[in-house]
Amino acid sequence: MESPGKFFPVVAIFLLLVVATDLAVPVQARSCVMDSEKFKGLCISSDNCGNVCRTEGFYNGACSAFKRSCRCVKPC
Repeated sequence: MESPGKFFPVVAIFLLLVVATDLAVPVQARSCVMDSEKFKGLCISSDNCGNVCRTEGFYNGACSAFKRSCRCVKPC
């Protein structure tokens, strides 16, 4: 069996790696949501809304649940 002096640094480095990878939290960009300026009428299709939002320079878009308006999304 190896001496404890050689075994301890290996265990310490292993534990540091486990702790370091466990603490890494992915960062998510905040999203800004705005009403579409070009979309007209009630929003029924989120695909159509997304297409209109992309023509306005946004990342995507979706229909709102209550107002049935087209809401565009972009990173803040």
